[in-house]
Amino acid sequence: MTDPAHAPDAAATALQQSFTRLRDDLQQAIIGQPRLIDCLLIALLADGHLLVEGAPGLAKTTAVKALASRIAADFHRVQFTPDLLPADLTGTDVFRPQSGSFEFERGPLFHNIVLADEINRAPAKVQSALLEAMAERQITVGRSTWRLPELFLVMATQNPIEQEGTFALPEAQLDRFVMHVTIGYPDAAAELAILRLARDQASEAGHSQPVPLESRLTPADVMSARAEVLAVHMAPALEEYLTQLVLATRDPGQYGPELKRWIAWGGSPRATIALDRCARAHAWLAGRNYVLPEDVHAVTHEVLRHRVLLSYEAEAEGVRPDQVIDRLLDLVPLP
Repeated sequence: MTDPAHAPDAAATALQQSFTRLRDDLQQAIIGQPRLIDCLLIALLADGHLLVEGAPGLAKTTAVKALASRIAADFHRVQFTPDLLPADLTGTDVFRPQSGSFEFERGPLFHNIVLADEINRAPAKVQSALLEAMAERQITVGRSTWRLPELFLVMATQNPIEQEGTFALPEAQLDRFVMHVTIGYPDAAAELAILRLARDQASEAGHSQPVPLESRLTPADVMSARAEVLAVHMAPALEEYLTQLVLATRDPGQYGPELKRWIAWGGSPRATIALDRCARAHAWLAGRNYVLPEDVHAVTHEVLRHRVLLSYEAEAEGVRPDQVIDRLLDLVPLP
């Protein structure tokens, strides 16, 4: 049954209805993580990358695999480890004895959807190679540069529990993620549903059918949906409001000494662009062709969570980025 909150509007386009069905389908496959599914679709529509943080076993990998199986696109998972090399992502020149020449063997980054599992376990050189792919949509090896597919999404995961053998992601790379999602454990009802689903899947092992090709979305469908998202109307007053939200992170003193003491660095212009695109995508997924303030609020935490850097005082007091964003939403006046 379709959730009434996610039911498509009567005036929704065929693509909006297709994405609504996709979301409902994913929520049946991934139980207890509706926020992760919504943000994954928003990132896809906003043409951005997604950073997901959560404990092991919360269906982070399963979610992106489920999405990839419902889009007629290439998918690859990379397990990041401390001994990973840039060539393990980008590919490398391989000597072919038959021809006596070198031939470039493409790496996993040339796929449409890439899962970077435990991204913070890889060293700086690997992060640099991934950063070029995420920011420039290209890969450079030696003197040659290759363009990546037009549909290119990186979903990276982090484990907040185990920190031994990890490398903190640089702020420049964090800024390339359109959203940073934190997920927690499911409630008792969802846990029971997960148990039953896992039991059913185990009993049907070897008999399950792949998603039919004709029911999958194509890369062309995703490109068309992105064009519709960009055409969603946003009132000038609302544009001014989301701009003021980001500017408040750079000059928090105008909203009181508390925020000034908490925030060391604010969001870049990428934060404003991401907030605009994600709010439009949220409205579009709701079946509307216009943005409401609720759409902006619905994505503000995920867009700003990794872009607002806290001061030493805030960290010493145990203040979390979400608390700072809550105060911003309380203090910055709506239009």
